[in-house]
Order: sequence, then structure tokens, then C-alpha cells
Amino acid sequence: KITETGAVQENSWALARYGAICQENGLVPIIEPEVLMDGNHDIEKAAQVTEHVQATVYKAMHEQGLLLEGTLLKPNMVSGGSENLTKLTEMDIAAYTIRTLQRTVPVAVPGVVFLSGGQSEEHATLNLNMMNAMPAKKPWRLTFSFGRALQQTCLNVWKGLDENNEAAQQAFLERCRVNGDAQMGTYKGGSGDTTSLFQSNYAY
Repeated sequence: KITETGAVQENSWALARYGAICQENGLVPIIEPEVLMDGNHDIEKAAQVTEHVQATVYKAMHEQGLLLEGTLLKPNMVSGGSENLTKLTEMDIAAYTIRTLQRTVPVAVPGVVFLSGGQSEEHATLNLNMMNAMPAKKPWRLTFSFGRALQQTCLNVWKGLDENNEAAQQAFLERCRVNGDAQMGTYKGGSGDTTSLFQSNYAY
């Protein structure tokens, strides 16, 4: 039976091995050590676990000789568990996420491209915006690599109907535009769906 620590180590080694293979073949690896939102843990516990995971991943990447300047990190934002009812602000999530990155991600890494991890479109964008707007040491570019938080409105508009193609494309472009604003810290809010996109035991 593999322990929790053993699971983190094994997955970190696999991510680093993937990264090394990408670089050996002229590709830029996107390293994605996602910590899922499932559970009733608070944001402090989420930060602790995310720090442990990211530190272990970068240790494995160092041991396998990756060129950090030729990598991107795709992590979760740090937030409380899906069953935790504590109300968190964008500043809470941004501050804990930035602190976690400061403690674990080397300056040599050029960019951090966040996944949305089940947050609503609007919350994912607002949290990214706050990270870029708040004053803090941030030597990396903080941007987005959202899946569900880019697609939800687009899919709702499209409904699988050809006659909705253009409207769906415009909805998708609007989500891209506002997240572009968020990566500059200039998003004003109010354009996204606030419905949670969390799915328990989500698997890719």
C-alpha cells in the first residue's frame, strides 16, 4: 500500500520525468501538480498541502535536470475544500496562493498558468485578477490555462446547434478577453457565470 507521502513522491517523479522527456524532444513541458478541492479542509490546510506538493515536484525536477527556464507550472489556486463553508474573499485566495508560490517556485520559472479547478468562471477570473493587482513579490508571469472556466458560457450559448456557432464563439472570445484583463490586474468584474463548476472526484 502506497503512503500519502509516497504517492506525492511518485507523482512528482512522474511529472518531472514527463518534463525531461518533453525537453529532450524540444518541447516546453507544462507541469500540472493539481491539488483537488474535494473535502472540508480550510485554506490553511490547502496551502500546507499545496506547498508540500509543489516543493516535492521541484525537487524531482532538479534531480532530473530540467531547465526551469524552459518550463511552465500549472497549479491549483489555494482555497478551502468544497465542503468548507467559510466565506473566502479574492484577497484571501490570492494572498495564500502567492505565498505558496513564493515558498516553492524558483525565480527561474517564467510563468504560472493557473487551472480553474472547479471554480465558477467569475470567481476564477476575479481571483486571478487579484493576484496580479495585489502588491507582492511575483517574479513569474501569472496567467490562466482554464478549462471549464473558459468553456461554460460558450457551451451554454452553443447548445450543440449550428445556428448558435457565432454567438458561442463570441462568448468564448469574451471569456478570453476578460481573463486577459485579469492577467494584467485590470478586470472590473461582473461578466462571468458565478455557478460553481466543481465536480466531486473529478477525473481527466
